[in-house]
Amino acid sequence: MGKETAQKINKPRAIRRLVIWYKRNSAVTSIVDTATSSAATASNVAGNMVSGAGSVVTTASNVAGNVAGNVVSSAESVVNTASSVVSNASSIAKNTLQPLVFDPLKRLQNHDNVLDRVDESQSKRIWIAVDGMGGDYAPGPILEGCLEAISRFPINIKFVGTIEKVKDAAEKTGLAELLKNEIDNNRLELIDSGDPIGMNEEATAVRKRKNASINVAMDLVRNNKAEAVYSAGNSGAMMASAIFRIGRLKGIERPAIGALFPTKDQTRPVLVLDVGANTDCKPSYLHQFALLGNIYAKDVLQVQKPRIGLLNIGEEECKGNDLSLKTFELLSSEKSFDFGGNCEGRDVLSGSFDVVVCDGFTGNILLKFLESVGGVLLDILRSELPRGRRGKVGSAFLKSNLLRIKKRLDHAEHGGALLLGVNGICVIGHGSSKSLSVVSALRLAHSAVNHGVMDNLNQLQKLQVLNS
Repeated sequence: MGKETAQKINKPRAIRRLVIWYKRNSAVTSIVDTATSSAATASNVAGNMVSGAGSVVTTASNVAGNVAGNVVSSAESVVNTASSVVSNASSIAKNTLQPLVFDPLKRLQNHDNVLDRVDESQSKRIWIAVDGMGGDYAPGPILEGCLEAISRFPINIKFVGTIEKVKDAAEKTGLAELLKNEIDNNRLELIDSGDPIGMNEEATAVRKRKNASINVAMDLVRNNKAEAVYSAGNSGAMMASAIFRIGRLKGIERPAIGALFPTKDQTRPVLVLDVGANTDCKPSYLHQFALLGNIYAKDVLQVQKPRIGLLNIGEEECKGNDLSLKTFELLSSEKSFDFGGNCEGRDVLSGSFDVVVCDGFTGNILLKFLESVGGVLLDILRSELPRGRRGKVGSAFLKSNLLRIKKRLDHAEHGGALLLGVNGICVIGHGSSKSLSVVSALRLAHSAVNHGVMDNLNQLQKLQVLNS
């Protein structure tokens, strides 16, 4: 038997040694241990082992095919046999352990998203006004995100900004030709405006600077030339512009910013509001936030009976400050939605609630904290990985899972927050938004328009509580 032939036949043995090492390597499996119980660890390691083994087996098959011609069929037969053994082992492990364990990483394999599925089912193209000058990196990344969103969703864009600056940014980012094509196809229109309201400016500046980009974009909605508006600029200015230009819903005292947070169930995020519009609130404000959130969860998130929670320091109804106690009484007596009681901080991401209401001061701290979690978690996981050759192999096994974790916790994947309580669909983006965030925010705006959110929000004025 030749030397090359012996090396080929021995490859499956090397693969089995690698799999055995992976099962026994406590340093790698400790990453999963920190996320789940010991039972869940067994299931996760089995799943990752099978996936990694299948990938390595396939690679071995390809190498065998490239190195030798006459031995290809026999080498592939050995590889297929190894793959079949691994598959059978996986099946046995799954059938044995599934009734006993809960595998949180398995949910990360599911790429379905409620908003994505909704968008794909719609065919009508809608016009969305975009404040192209708002944001720390505008207008380049904002334009890039808009062009990407046009190709992915059935939307058209009215891009508001200083036209010379927009075209210069398009040239620098290599988007000039694509911009021209979309304009020629009547899927994007440039609307000239003045400079944006700066991040450090007072929100009331919108009353003095009529030609500010956010005002021009908001006027497009007021004049029915666009069905939604998006801005990554000064959120206070956007709220003020919305109130002055398109007005509040009748019976709503203060609009609220509602943000989607991830939960353990990827297909069921939780809506938290207010996350920054109103730092000081009355019990009646929070009651109205719950009414707004209930309608949004039904229409956009497609939750048949949303469960409403009040963010508090304890589950008991006697816990909390004066605002929490009085709000609890209001929400408990409300018959138009399902109030689930107080929601502690640890329960926000548990999936136990579909809507969580709080004052804007608390909600904004919660939002900013969550934005940091993804990066910190990945840094911890990287530091726990063993170094050297074995560490690199172990990291390769977990790479796809780590990327999915990052995606779920990355605020850019959620893109923006809805300004609820004004007479139009307004999506507020993070000041540091780049193209991915813009795409996500425009997806959110499209979904809200196509589910008739405004029609149902306007029905709130018929509730007796808002007319009293």
